[in-house]
Amino acid sequence: MTTSNGCKAVCFGEILWDILPDAQLPGGAPMNVAYHLNQLGIAATMISRAGKDELGEKLLNFISSKGVPTAYIQEDETYGTGKVLATVNNNHVSYEILQPVAWDYIEYSIPLQKLVSSAPYFIFGSLVARNEDSRKTLFELLESADRKVLDINLRKPHYERRTLDYLLQHADILKLNDDELMILSEWYGFEGSDQDKMKAFKDRFHLHTVITTRGDKGAIVWQDEVFCEHPGFRVKVADTIGSGDAFLAGFLSKTMNGASLAEAVAFACGMGAFIAGRHGACPVYNKSEAETIIAGFA
Repeated sequence: MTTSNGCKAVCFGEILWDILPDAQLPGGAPMNVAYHLNQLGIAATMISRAGKDELGEKLLNFISSKGVPTAYIQEDETYGTGKVLATVNNNHVSYEILQPVAWDYIEYSIPLQKLVSSAPYFIFGSLVARNEDSRKTLFELLESADRKVLDINLRKPHYERRTLDYLLQHADILKLNDDELMILSEWYGFEGSDQDKMKAFKDRFHLHTVITTRGDKGAIVWQDEVFCEHPGFRVKVADTIGSGDAFLAGFLSKTMNGASLAEAVAFACGMGAFIAGRHGACPVYNKSEAETIIAGFA
């Protein structure tokens, strides 16, 4: 099943600018996932909200230039476009995710509900649920979604357990990194190996798939009753911005095309490594180029 415009995946959440000491970079995990899905031949669109300001106009232009539809990105006349301020102190980078901003106020509508209900996959994170307005919209859309993909994104102080409980209870696929697995396992009292903890999440929340990324050490996945592990690929890293988002897009693209779990995990690790080897979260590339380079990793 796809939407009337052929959309196979809807990404919901934050779009913003990362304000670095020497640059401004477009950001937001859901936007990055939508970009990579489109590059990999999976039609994906984005639901978000930007301020009616200069940064919002630039961000919409950027998203559009990357081939991601902007029809469902709302404009806000009250709140400004999202920003993350990065500061560097003794080579340590810290981030302040400003609030309130436009993506905190995504409004529910019947067109959004129809879009989500007709797409096979609905992809969302936990950061967008920090504010009541966008949280309510997300909860409404989850009721209409088919296969629900939760990409946990723990950023202090922008999360709390009650909301995460709700999101986990409504997810089919959970993706998190090894640090997040450790934090959440402590909350729920899950012990043992990473594999044991993931199985506990899968069983407690009736998840179809649980994915833990491990940076340059690859990833481990539980799906149904099958466990799969991949050691990752070694590359010369340009930066790691967006590599986890590329991983998720790679995994979903293979899954949607009927690949085996092992194939999907290997390609996802390849996508993460491929993007880590390039600057920025959304470098220019096409599907055949990515596939050729990833095949060379093996």
